[in-house]
Amino acid sequence: MKKTTVKGTNDYLPEEVRLRDYLQNKILQTYTDAGFERIMTPAIEDIENLDKSDGGDNLNLIFKILKRGDKLEKAVETGGELSDMGLRYDLTLPLSRYFANNREKLLTPAKCIQIGSVYRAERPQKGRLREFVQCDIDIIGSKSVCCEIELIHTTAKALSAIGIGGFTVKINDRRILRALLKSVGFEENQLDSVCITFDKLDKIGADGVTDELRSKGFADAAVDRFAEVIEKPLSIENIKEICGDDAVADVEKIIEAVSEFADGYDIKFDISLVRGQGYYTGTVFEVISDKFRGSIAGGGRYDNLIGKFTGEQIPAVGFSIGFERIFAILRDAGYKIPDAKKRIALIYDADDIAKAINEAEKLREEYEVALSERPKKLSKYLDRLKESGYYGFCFSGEEIRELS
Repeated sequence: MKKTTVKGTNDYLPEEVRLRDYLQNKILQTYTDAGFERIMTPAIEDIENLDKSDGGDNLNLIFKILKRGDKLEKAVETGGELSDMGLRYDLTLPLSRYFANNREKLLTPAKCIQIGSVYRAERPQKGRLREFVQCDIDIIGSKSVCCEIELIHTTAKALSAIGIGGFTVKINDRRILRALLKSVGFEENQLDSVCITFDKLDKIGADGVTDELRSKGFADAAVDRFAEVIEKPLSIENIKEICGDDAVADVEKIIEAVSEFADGYDIKFDISLVRGQGYYTGTVFEVISDKFRGSIAGGGRYDNLIGKFTGEQIPAVGFSIGFERIFAILRDAGYKIPDAKKRIALIYDADDIAKAINEAEKLREEYEVALSERPKKLSKYLDRLKESGYYGFCFSGEEIRELS
């Protein structure tokens, strides 16, 4: 038997779990204070739902679950599909199915919270796990850009509440980007492929993007004109000349509103912001930390996804916090949970267990108290207590001693 975890998954020590619980609870409290309501969905989804969700590159990372018994044998014999279920790769697809299934029981617009694990068959490496937690808020049933404004504000409050200060919210709109791509010469049926490559800008750079576009066989003239855009990204003011439509007005309204209340963070337009999921239809946004490299949150509008279940278009927009990234940042920085009760160990002799429990209950008004039967090697045990984050200890009926 192997005692190590599967690659891409983690065990967490008690101190790490305490921090994870604190951060998730703080985020959840911020969300619920803003009027969002928590829902729960299964980790397992029908494979058809996952395969048809327009999840971009994530569709290549689905953990599929084999059929069982006679169904599996028949599939092997006939060369049919071997799996009928899979693990969710994000929380947006399950939410869309959930809303379609429960819409009569929900307020509309529905303001939903999901905090849970998702699974992707990534190649394990630093910063890329196969099992990780996302913290999502979504608004379903409204086309108004007020939804984007509220989501940005609420997400920013949650990040600030857990000690992530100094960040920038980047915003773009898929409609603006597609209009720009057509203006430089790409055809409508080429846009999705161009966006997939453009989304790699941070990883492969401008030259890498143009090289990949040429390798895909796109017209040199279109690639050359697009290269000029990449080298000198357009501002929201400049973009009006290319695509002066409602999308530009929406982004301007969002930026103007958020700028009025933003505290400790900035918001700016970024034409290079793509985000990989194919189900995004309008605004997309991403939060970049000013102190730490990489994205810590992101989301966008997905007005067509729920319609795959209902047959009618239902507008929706969501924002997701990348919990594992934030946890790693704060853990490595030595973040301490503010206002946490000090932890002590009450050490007792076996015959005094009832007395020790009574004493512990009184001490718990001020401390977190762990009961421990007196160990044979007390000194070694006290060292372990200190390593585990305990403040002090006491013997039954005695004063508390600080661990030093």
